[in-house]
Amino acid sequence: MLNLSQNGCSVWVASSTEELLTPTAVALGKFDGVHLGHQRVIQPVLQSVWSQENSVRPYSTVVTFDPHPQEFFTGLPRDLLTPLDEKVAQLRSLGVEQLVLLPFDRELSALSPEEFVDKILVQQLQCQQISVGQDFCFGKKRMGTAQDLQAIAAKYNIPVTIVPIKTDTDILPATDDARISTSLIRESLEAGDIPKANRLLGRPYTLTGEVVTGQKLGRTIGFPTANIQLPKDKFLPRHGVYAIEAIIHNETPDKSPTQHFGVMNIGNRPTINGIDTRVEVHLFNWSGDLYGKILEIQLVKFLRPEQKFPSLEALKNQIQLDCTAAKAIFSC
Repeated sequence: MLNLSQNGCSVWVASSTEELLTPTAVALGKFDGVHLGHQRVIQPVLQSVWSQENSVRPYSTVVTFDPHPQEFFTGLPRDLLTPLDEKVAQLRSLGVEQLVLLPFDRELSALSPEEFVDKILVQQLQCQQISVGQDFCFGKKRMGTAQDLQAIAAKYNIPVTIVPIKTDTDILPATDDARISTSLIRESLEAGDIPKANRLLGRPYTLTGEVVTGQKLGRTIGFPTANIQLPKDKFLPRHGVYAIEAIIHNETPDKSPTQHFGVMNIGNRPTINGIDTRVEVHLFNWSGDLYGKILEIQLVKFLRPEQKFPSLEALKNQIQLDCTAAKAIFSC
């Protein structure tokens, strides 16, 4: 079991039955993104835990699957909005005590809805309360619905809360009545619609990674950049230039994280015939050594697509325009 903690708060991450903290109050789902719809599913579990008056209080628990079911069935790796560390951080901020990663394999995928409830929820998790979204499906070939779960769990006297689907109009009335989903957020990020993605998430979409050594080309044209190494399974938005806010972590042991404005480029750097995809950040009014530091990059606005320039001088001029545009957004 992993005990991922920060500021005195922990989330237990369990991937085997021997590691579980029981009994549990469970929110079931995939929860990639921990967006506003997911948060709505998790909330009844948190409320249930803290309203318990008996001596044995269940642990507020989010139960998800590893690997993602789509990855298991297709055999193709799937990039995630929230890789494990990010998911744990978001769950911690909500007050969740435990994350259970059910190994999604042939055995688990073959369980009938009745077997899933009995073997996983009752026997292993010792579940006392369940919360799922209205569109939740489970069991072999996804044949079980949220209503089926409610009926099966009732045989064990386990209450199930079915949470209505949350839509974008719940947040912003003038928007389309689209269901808040991981797929919709991914589509928004691929289109460069950062305000919409952030709205659906309930927070800025972030890229978090360590600053590693790059080609150091930026400093030669007056715009030094930090090259960010992200988790391999992190979902990247549309290639191009963004206005961002960056939080610098672990500057010194006794210093709190600091926040800075800047611009970021995601792409292959076609002007210098780059091949691999890189994430590079230029911070305004910053000087110092960032190597080895952790940068948490919050996306604010997509500025323009990546493009190839005829010369480094033309690239330099465009970066200056990008910085001016971003500073206008931040009024700095």
